Amino acid sequence: MELRTLQYFITVAEELNITRAAEKLHMSQPPLSAQIKGLEEELDTVLFIRGKRHLQLTDSGELFYRRAKEIVNLSDKTRSEIHSMGEGMRGTISIGLVEGMAPDIAAEWFAGFLALYPNIRFRILDGSSDDLLEKLRGGIISLAVITSPCDNVLLHSFRVGEEKIAALMSREHPLASSGEGEIEIADLEGESLIVPSRRATIDMIYRWFTSAGIEPRIVCEMDSYLDAAALAGRGVGISIYPRTAYIPNDSLVFREIAGGDKKMEYLFVWRKGHRLPTIEEKFIDFVKEKTAPQQR
Repeated sequence: MELRTLQYFITVAEELNITRAAEKLHMSQPPLSAQIKGLEEELDTVLFIRGKRHLQLTDSGELFYRRAKEIVNLSDKTRSEIHSMGEGMRGTISIGLVEGMAPDIAAEWFAGFLALYPNIRFRILDGSSDDLLEKLRGGIISLAVITSPCDNVLLHSFRVGEEKIAALMSREHPLASSGEGEIEIADLEGESLIVPSRRATIDMIYRWFTSAGIEPRIVCEMDSYLDAAALAGRGVGISIYPRTAYIPNDSLVFREIAGGDKKMEYLFVWRKGHRLPTIEEKFIDFVKEKTAPQQR
């Protein structure tokens, strides 16, 4: 199984049409069809359901698409790392950023580092903290900004920021019109709650409610802050997310939740026992210097 064959498969899986995929790959249709057929024979499975006008991925095809993307990305990353070792301060830094305030935090780092090393490029992936940790383990990225907590046995980490947790709700909700200040956890008793799907975050929310002597009524767990905000605006429930989940919207109101512990910490992380390219080590040192006050 060659990387070129994987790229052929990825293109077909994204286009779901052999003719368009062949055009995109600058090759004719028959050899591309033969490559996909050969791949199915090698894997002893059917990757596509073939229709008259378009293709559809099978369950095996969906799984193979995800793995093929990871393999190709890892190959590109490895090539970049080797190039940077031989060329000095050149190459690409692969970093994951969790939704929320992480992109705003990291923007200053990127601008400052590029000013020092203009031949560096950044490859940025987004996702939930659990998604990014999985990509770290798989070697797809080397660095990430996630929300706390993290496994300090397997990961190096340091704090780079924090923000308040807010309750996002429809403007029509009674709590939206009860004032403009903070609300208490007790105010959320009996409310339908939409929360981040990360287990550690759910456990934290349960602790807040238990301390107030009540039980949370969680009706939905979601990875995407934007989707959670959309559901809140439609009146499905109240979303409990970092404040940056709020998007200026006539249908939404946010109220910060009272209490010094009602906050989300952002951590810069990378794997222990894994040698990093020089450019990534330099970048870690740069971020540490920029965020030194946060670490005290």
